[in-house]
Amino acid sequence: MKWGEITKLHPDRFVLVEAIKASSSNHVRQLEDIAVIQNYVNPQEAWSGYKELHKLHPTRELYVFHTSRNDVEVVEEFFSGVRQRT
Repeated sequence: MKWGEITKLHPDRFVLVEAIKASSSNHVRQLEDIAVIQNYVNPQEAWSGYKELHKLHPTRELYVFHTSRNDVEVVEEFFSGVRQRT
């Protein structure tokens, strides 16, 4: 699904989405095909849903966006260092 379709189906909502098809260029991730997993009114609930699903499936490319955004390009930031497991 395209972002424009999502904004029409879920106006003024937070959406937990998965990137189905995406590409990167100049450290920017363009999401070309997106699946909506859940929509929320409350941003804290959206992030809780994200964390829960990410814990179960860490390799899935998940994001939370508000549908008031015009686009869903994501700036890529690379982590280099030591991670501590909690």
